[in-house]
Amino acid sequence: MALSGVVLAVVFAAGGGRGFGAGGRIAILPVEGTITDDRELLENLRAFRRDHSVRGFVIAINSPGGVVAPAQSLYSALRELRESDPRPVIAAIGGVGASGGYYIALGADSIFALPGSMTGSIGVIMELPDASELMQKVGVRMQTVQSAEHKDIGSPFRPLNEGDRALLDSLVRDVYEQFVAVVATERRLDPVVVRRVADGRILSGRQALAHRLIDRLGNIDAAVAAAGRMANLGKEPRTVYPPTRRPTIWDVLFGRSTVQSAVQRLMPATHGRSTVLYQMP
Repeated sequence: MALSGVVLAVVFAAGGGRGFGAGGRIAILPVEGTITDDRELLENLRAFRRDHSVRGFVIAINSPGGVVAPAQSLYSALRELRESDPRPVIAAIGGVGASGGYYIALGADSIFALPGSMTGSIGVIMELPDASELMQKVGVRMQTVQSAEHKDIGSPFRPLNEGDRALLDSLVRDVYEQFVAVVATERRLDPVVVRRVADGRILSGRQALAHRLIDRLGNIDAAVAAAGRMANLGKEPRTVYPPTRRPTIWDVLFGRSTVQSAVQRLMPATHGRSTVLYQMP
């Protein structure tokens, strides 16, 4: 029995004891770098939701944004957690939490940022390379067979025509309006007020507070302290991070390797086409 007690004490001291009622803790979930995928954070969030020792969540954001769909997915997951679970959810913006990074933060109960954090950048961008003149110089042409006029829209082998540009403008405008609507709803602001700063501009944390885009100035420690107080754990609660995940052969085979993730960060595109991004320029 004495040996068992020592083993359990060591496990809990190391941050283990998940599901064993090891006492209240605040889970810290990092969102780092360009957002290209939502799977890892969703998995960690699901695991911590099942952990009865976790009494609150802090989303530590250091991201300039990324692809639209994963940012929307993570925002929706945090909003669902906030609305269906009594445990507090706090977003803490570090060096940068802009565009898609800010979109994710909108799903939390409260948003913290440092006075000098880079945030805002509410807008949508689509960038399409045009290598057609280069191809002409080297004497290479692409022969395209397609089912409809706009199937090759965004191809780097030809410039956009007016019809292409009108379709893409409509797409970007629709996604932009979705972003503005979420900001207006979550921050309880009139959409007209939101549009005054939703022109892609980058704001400091202090400016964002003045525009009511965040709730408080403070670092991640302040966010953890706030979550601890809201969860009745005091201002210095124990914390737990997701376990460090090592890539396996299955990750490599099925597209979850560290190498592929790095490539996606450098080239946030699908089949050679530029994707719509919530991202700082």
